[in-house]
Amino acid sequence: MNDDLIAVATELGHLLIEKKLTITTAESCTSGWVGTALAAVSKSSLFYSSGFITYTNLAKHRVLNVSMATLDRYTAVSEAAVSEMACGAKALSGDTISIATSGYAGPDGGEDGTPPGTVWFAWCLPEGCVHTSRQWFSGESEEVMHKATHYCLTELKRILEG
Repeated sequence: MNDDLIAVATELGHLLIEKKLTITTAESCTSGWVGTALAAVSKSSLFYSSGFITYTNLAKHRVLNVSMATLDRYTAVSEAAVSEMACGAKALSGDTISIATSGYAGPDGGEDGTPPGTVWFAWCLPEGCVHTSRQWFSGESEEVMHKATHYCLTELKRILEG
């Protein structure tokens, strides 16, 4: 695990502990990197409970209760899909916050023309409010995964502080 990912996860972890919040992750294109970064933090069990890696549409539907209608209409790399992923993970885990990621790390993009490097994020907060963001990251697959993980953690920290 990269030192800068652990550093930002550590900052987020301290904030979660301070605010008495717990978190779960629902990941597709980041393949568990967000959860791994969180789990690498000292005392992570105080704030991180579980992670779901749902790479296929069927897994997103079966595990996180993402609607097949959403996946068919908008694709898995959409605001609708990550919102449902985040809400599904939060409901399953019972945590106060959830994070979801879905995108095309590359080398290919979506059949609908969505370019590689496109990633959607959702953060479901304690009051049920869902924040979403779409970002585009350059680079090879692993670089996109790294950048997406860093953004995901940094943005949640910003949301919680703001």
